[in-house]
Amino acid sequence: MNSLQILSFVGFYAAGGGHHLVEGPQNRYRIATRLFSAGRSLKAPVIAASLMLTNLSTEQLVGLSGQAYKSGMSVMGWEVTSAVTLIFLALIFLPRYLKRGIATIPDFLEERYDKTTRIIIDFCFLIATGVCFLPIVLNSGALALNSLFHVGESLQISHGAAIWLLVILLGMAGILYAVIGGLRAMAVADSINGIGLVIGGLMVPILA
Repeated sequence: MNSLQILSFVGFYAAGGGHHLVEGPQNRYRIATRLFSAGRSLKAPVIAASLMLTNLSTEQLVGLSGQAYKSGMSVMGWEVTSAVTLIFLALIFLPRYLKRGIATIPDFLEERYDKTTRIIIDFCFLIATGVCFLPIVLNSGALALNSLFHVGESLQISHGAAIWLLVILLGMAGILYAVIGGLRAMAVADSINGIGLVIGGLMVPILA
């Protein structure tokens, strides 16, 4: 791990959230409407990039890549078919949701059924995200960062301790993005990260 790697990594991700940190407390999105809909201020390119990057994380970049290496290209089906659903979402469903002021799926279910249904779905989403999704994403992200920066060797701690440290730091970074900036911060960060992912992805076959 060298200083250039650290500076480039920190600088790249700081660019995604730094803009919202310097706007001042008066412009930070404290209420639910702005946290979940970004005050309806997002432009089409940012929304498109965020939709695409919502479907990409270390779960795909690390996990599915390893599975494809081991089992073949059939695992591509999981991601290829998702492009179709994203098109339907962007062209058909999303405009109608935004027109009715619906920002989340529980919002829609509350309008369609009742508040009890919303609470049940909220609970199910929280459990599914906390138990099934986040552990995989945080662990794969920690593995990727540890392989890049050799955190365990640099801090002279065990591999397991390094992974736990990175998992905690990644979780805290995600919380800061979401709480301080809301959806706008996440969408802008997705757009910036998307540029880096495209460039990095194109460089892999060239450098390999």
